[in-house]
This record gives sequence, C-alpha cells and structure tokens, in this order.
Amino acid sequence: MSGLSGGFMGYSALELGALVQSRKAGVEELARAALEAAASTGDSVNAFITLCEDYAMGQARLVQSRIDSGDIPSRLAGVPAAVKDNISTRGIPTTCASRILDGYTPMFDANAVERLRGAGGIMIGKLNMDEFAMGSTTETSAYGPTRNPLDLSRCPGGSSGGAAAAVAARAVPFALGSDTGGSIRQPASFCGVTGHKPTYGAVSRWGLIAYGSSLDQIGPIARDARDCAAVMSILAGEDKRDGTSAAFEFDDSTVINADADALKGLRAGIPDEAFDAGLDQSIRARVLEAADLLEDLGAKVERFAFPTLRYAVPAYYIIASAEAASNLSRYDGIRYGRGAAEPGLTLEEAIARARSAGFGREVKRRLMLGNFALSAGYYDAYYNKALQVKAMLRGAFDEAFERFDIILTPTAPTTAMKLGESLNDPLAMYLGDVYTVPVNLAGLPAASLPCGFAEPDADGGAGMPIGMQFIGRAFGDETVLRAAAAYQSVTDWHRRGYDAAI
Repeated sequence: MSGLSGGFMGYSALELGALVQSRKAGVEELARAALEAAASTGDSVNAFITLCEDYAMGQARLVQSRIDSGDIPSRLAGVPAAVKDNISTRGIPTTCASRILDGYTPMFDANAVERLRGAGGIMIGKLNMDEFAMGSTTETSAYGPTRNPLDLSRCPGGSSGGAAAAVAARAVPFALGSDTGGSIRQPASFCGVTGHKPTYGAVSRWGLIAYGSSLDQIGPIARDARDCAAVMSILAGEDKRDGTSAAFEFDDSTVINADADALKGLRAGIPDEAFDAGLDQSIRARVLEAADLLEDLGAKVERFAFPTLRYAVPAYYIIASAEAASNLSRYDGIRYGRGAAEPGLTLEEAIARARSAGFGREVKRRLMLGNFALSAGYYDAYYNKALQVKAMLRGAFDEAFERFDIILTPTAPTTAMKLGESLNDPLAMYLGDVYTVPVNLAGLPAASLPCGFAEPDADGGAGMPIGMQFIGRAFGDETVLRAAAAYQSVTDWHRRGYDAAI
C-alpha cells in the first residue's frame, strides 16, 4: 500500500474510493487514519459522541477481502464515514444526544446503515447533534456543544452539526445526517461543505429516531455535490418496513460527470421574499453573484414573487412540535434508557421524574408547544391551520416548478453564530430556518453548497462560509445535485473552507 494514512483527509469520498479500487490505498489504512483524525478533533471540535474502532476495523477487513476477491460493491467501497447519533446502529449506542437514552443500544441497524454497510462503507463513529435533533447550533446536546472547525468560537449549525463539523475538519469525507427543517443544509452552510436533503420518501426512515415523522429525512453531508450523489445512489430506494418510502432509484453518473454545460438552459427562479431586510448583506451579495455566474454559464435566471414563503416558519414549528410531542411520548424511562425507579413512586411520578431529568431545556420547550397545539380547544386554531398552510405551500411550489427547474435561495440568513448567542434567543434561532423549512413542509429535495465567504468580523475574525440553496421538484434530486456539481466545476468555494482556516 501507499502509506497514504494521515494525508487522505484532503481527498473527496470519490477520490478515496478510486484509490481503494486501484489498490493505491488499503481499506484498513483509511479506516485507521479516519479514526486518528476523528480522535484528534475530540477536545476541540467535539464532533463525535462515540468512536467505533473495533467495529470499523472489523468492517474494513471484511471489505478489503471483498475487494481483493474482485467484488467492488460501490464507488465508495472502503471509504470511511460517520453517522448522526439519531440513526440506529446495532450493538452501538444510539443516544440522540439525550440523557434519557443513556445506556440504549439498538438491536437493529437503520436501513441507511444497512445500505451503507452493503455498499462497503466503513462507519467509524456516531456524531454529536442537538438533542433529539431539536436545535440549530448543536449546543443542546447532553454531551456538550460541537464547535465549528473553521472558528472554534462559533457553532457549526444544527442539528447535524457534528456531521458537518466532522466533514469540514477532514475527519471523514462524508457523513449521514438527518433534516427535519434544515438540519443538513444549515450546518453544511455554516461549515463550508455540501449537504443534500432528499425528497421525502426517497430514503427510508426505518431506524431514524423520529422527531417530526412527516418532515424527517436522512441525507448526506460531504465535500461536494458529486460525493453527495454517490452517497444518494447508495441510500435511495424503497424499504418495505417504511410505508412512506418510494421506489426511487438515483443515478449518480449524470451528477459525477456534470460540467458547466449542464447549466445551459437551466431555468432558475429567485424568490423576491428570500432577499428581504432580514438577510445579512454579505450573504445577499454572494448569493446574487452566484446567480449571475449561473446566468453567464447559460442558465435562465428570473426573479419572481413567492409570498407564501413568509408563512412557513410558524406552520413548521407548530407541525414539528406537535409531531415531536407524539413521537417522544414513548420515552418514559421504564422500557429503556434513563429511569427514575425509586421506592414509593407511582407510575406517573416515575415517568415525570425520568422525563424531567432526561430531557433538556429545548426539548421540553418544543414538547410543551406541541402538546398545547394538539390540546382540546386549540387543535383547530393552530395545528389544523398549520396543515392548511403546508398544503398551500406545496401548491405554491408546484406552480413555481411549472416555470423553473430549480429555485435558488440563501441557505441561512446569517453565517455561523458565536457559541451561546442563539441559546439566549430561541425565537431568533427559529427564524434562522426561514429558507430551509419550506422545503421540508413541501417534501422537496434541496442542496446547500458554498458560494463564498462573509466579510471579516470587526474584531478581526475570519469571514465565515456562505451557503446557497438549490431546491427542486419532488424526486428531482438528480437535477438539484447536477446543477450543484456544475456550479462547483467552475468554482472552488467547496475546497477552500478548512484549507483557509488552517
């Protein structure tokens, strides 16, 4: 083998897969290097909750033997990866970054993990996250906050902040996250990497611990759109255990081979409402510059009115919180996880104590909101109206996609915040999802990709990455990622984040 370990972190997932297939790198060599890189970020970045050394090395030996026998299961065979800690892994703790799941070890793998293993991917660990995926900064984790590798004083976004930070810090070339209202795309934007939220139903939710069942979706975070496409070709497909999954096959070849010509004739719409007064000026400038570049390369870019967007955030937080209140009612501290079994307690008292001690502040806030929205006398006033807004929004997107192939917006209204800023202002944190939650409400695919950097801070801090979002029609994941790959074929923002930081 080549002795590549220690130097592989600068390679993309597809590049590493090619090195393995050409025998220029060994699977065990890459797994060991990834484990070392992940461990080296532990105290500073805190991207991982669990490192799985024995599991990873065992899988690496099995995959190497398959490759040696001529069985190459995918383009990413032998490539290290990591998985968000709300995705079930058999025999490996899955905590959702919550104390209430202390000691919980699943007896089954999520469908996404099964598919990753079948494709020869090597899982090296489980990633930090906002508790039960509730948050936008990865500061609500019971295992401490994750920090942005580009500036350790800032958050990496959330709730898949550990996944974005691990990729940005070059610990792994790709990771699996989950996205309920932007939890893949917003951290990808903050950390200068690429994240894809698939169409609802394109990837099985079997084994994904539920937050909002009608909104949740597993998807990839990686260096670039080509890597995301390679991961999607593994994850996508029907799963009989998930009644919401679709018989959807994703062809990654058109994305991997995309160049600037793929943008010719592409119809891109820019909602006027996505550039209102709440948007940071640096983000406005960089995203519009990217739109100009798309037009220069042959895309047809047009502004249009999309007034329904302004109703998405309140509708989302009512629906998501209501579904969370239902989904999290199963955590009673009795059947698994943290309990409060004390002599003399009634069943109701034991459950109340377990939930009070096991859930963090943000989870409790959303459970209270959700139970209120579902309560007698308020169901019609709040939850039912939110469902009506959801249907209106889906109809508005359908109408827009009669004119456009993709819709282009910023991913977030700000760059990565300082640690602690959002925790002190939950409403500001919720409003930060303004560009991402409409996609989940409508069940559409979207990708966030780097398009520049903000101006340096007044105190001399480095300018943080800026992400823009491509949104596509349902099951138009290939169109979204092909456009992203074409843009990245003529720009280098996706390669500059961590390299600039170090």
